[in-house]
Parts: sequence; structure tokens; C-alpha cells
Amino acid sequence: MTGALGRGEIPALAIREDDLTDPRTIDLLRRHLEGMRATSPPGHVFALDLFGLGAPDVTVWSAWDGAEIRGTGALRALGDGTGEIKSMRTDPAHLRAGVGAALLEHIIAEARRRGMTRLLLETGSGPAFEPAVALYRRRGFTESAAFGAYEKSAFNQFFGLDL
Repeated sequence: MTGALGRGEIPALAIREDDLTDPRTIDLLRRHLEGMRATSPPGHVFALDLFGLGAPDVTVWSAWDGAEIRGTGALRALGDGTGEIKSMRTDPAHLRAGVGAALLEHIIAEARRRGMTRLLLETGSGPAFEPAVALYRRRGFTESAAFGAYEKSAFNQFFGLDL
């Protein structure tokens, strides 16, 4: 990919299912966890580690531009026609270039292909989370109640999208 993308433009990326063995993927996911710990209060980091992302009910995708990883995203099947979006992360060098939007569209399409009827997600509050929240809202996600084992707090927020 060459040149700068306009705001909101989705780049032409190779998005592929990731087996979590590539050191570049592992490094980006490590930085994701570090970022969540740095911007979330103790006890409010619900990002999955590599073990959690390797669970049978989770599928991880990574976005690539040639040999460069640009981002990751995951879908956890909750077993009732609902999926949960996890581990959305864009490499810091490629923020605001449409990587997150491309991954989100891919995950939504895959959830539909799998027959899911609703997508849910949990995220934090504050400046570090505002770009992600704006992305989800632009795509039609609306505020929803806590789900699964999550509990509502002053820090976290929940969103859902009917498919």
C-alpha cells in the first residue's frame, strides 16, 4: 500500500485467519495487552491473552499489507447465535488508516456467514477508547447491557449490533 489514505477509506489489506504462531502477530497482541493494562483500571482488562485467543470458540484474523501486519481482530462464539468481538488492535504506525474498519467489516461478514444474529463487545471509557467507540457507532453498534460474565462499571461500556 502506498500513499496516504483518506479518512474513512478502507485499505486493500489481506485479512486472513491467524494461527497465532507468527512472531509479528504475537508482538502486536502483546502490545495490545500492554496498552489495555496501561489505559484501564486494575481488574478491568478483559483482553484475551494468546492462550485465550487460541480457544476453540475464538477465531483470530490479522490484516496484512505485504509482510507488514497492520491489525488484529477476533470473534468469540458465545453459543446462542451471538458473537463477541475481541482483540481489535491496529498497529500504532497505521492508526486512522481504515485498518480497524476493514477488520470490523470482515468480522461482521464472517459472523453473518456463521449464522450469528447478534454481535456484542465490551470496551473501556476515556480518550484511549474513543476512536474504537466511534468506529463501532459508525458501523451501527448501539449501547447495550452487560453480557456474559461482565459486570457494568463506571469504566466499561457495552455495545451490540443486530445482524
